[in-house]
Amino acid sequence: MRKWLPTLALSTAFISSVLAAPQALAQDSKPVSEKVPGTHVTLAPSAAHDAQTRALAAAHPEAVQAAATLCGSGYKLSFAEQLPDSRRFGTLFTYTKYVTGGTDGACAVFDNNLGVKKHMKLKLCWTTCKVDDGSYSEYAGPVKYESSDRNFDPGCAVVNALMWSDNVAIIDRQTHVSACD
Repeated sequence: MRKWLPTLALSTAFISSVLAAPQALAQDSKPVSEKVPGTHVTLAPSAAHDAQTRALAAAHPEAVQAAATLCGSGYKLSFAEQLPDSRRFGTLFTYTKYVTGGTDGACAVFDNNLGVKKHMKLKLCWTTCKVDDGSYSEYAGPVKYESSDRNFDPGCAVVNALMWSDNVAIIDRQTHVSACD
């Protein structure tokens, strides 16, 4: 019996550690909020998994920070896109805010990267639309939609970004604020 006690104790300790390990690992693996390098802007989960948004944000941290400041506190970067393509006449930035038991929000800023005034229109829609339309040399927006309605999913709000040059649309983009199921 004496020979079995050390083995039994060791086996019990091993089994206990194996059974407790997944719980300990789960406690240690809480998602860490990831920030855009060089900013105080947090990436939303959709942005953290989108290579294009991450690369654009890392390449232009000042623009990401400025747009986030316009949206206000609690907003996380959800999506960033060069428009109309790699020529980058403009950049669309979208942000989301999810508040447990509070007011959720979607926000968009359309950055003019041409350095000269262009007619720009930024529209953000859920059940109604908010619009910023005019001639801007820097950006259109911010346009925000906030609601405490539990049916409101900020990521599913629709955003339209348009830019014209000599009455010809050079950017005409419609998308969701972030990944939407």
